[in-house]
Amino acid sequence: MPPLKMRRWKRVEYERLVEQGFFQPGERLELLDGLLVVREPQGSRHAAVVALVREVLQRVFGRGYTTRDHSPVALDETSEPEPDVIIVRGKPLDYLHGHPSIPLLVVEVADTSMARDRRKSGLYARAGVEDYWIVNLVDHVLEVYRQPRPAPAAAYGARYRSVRLLRRTATVVPLAKPRARLRVARLLPPA
Repeated sequence: MPPLKMRRWKRVEYERLVEQGFFQPGERLELLDGLLVVREPQGSRHAAVVALVREVLQRVFGRGYTTRDHSPVALDETSEPEPDVIIVRGKPLDYLHGHPSIPLLVVEVADTSMARDRRKSGLYARAGVEDYWIVNLVDHVLEVYRQPRPAPAAAYGARYRSVRLLRRTATVVPLAKPRARLRVARLLPPA
């Protein structure tokens, strides 16, 4: 049997299909390195923690920043993921004519999606996202990824040099808000 031929999509092609209504309403897709990937449905626990994280970060960042959830990020020519929460500069309508491309902070909430969210860290590192967090609901920790760098052998050709696991009693300081000290427990559901 001949090998399967695959076609990788460009982000602009994918956006054109979305604008033309090519996909089913509510179809949960994201473009990862040129491939259309079906996103997992959200359970109630996942959705509640996403809402919690969004609310906490919105308070921490305040005016001059926008907190978006489940919204596309135009990372590069072949990737448009839809992370659970992102922080970007500006107001919501600043992104009326295009998705943000330089998130200050990307947060994924992971339970069943742990392996995928850890793998996606390579995409964010490749795009130069300085601060990537995974709210790990399995181990009840916050995974903090920083210092992106090229790594040809890694997923998507990049990785983070620093990966820290913070327990609920620890504090974390978002790189884009260096005066803000945030207790990890505020981002996790009760144990």
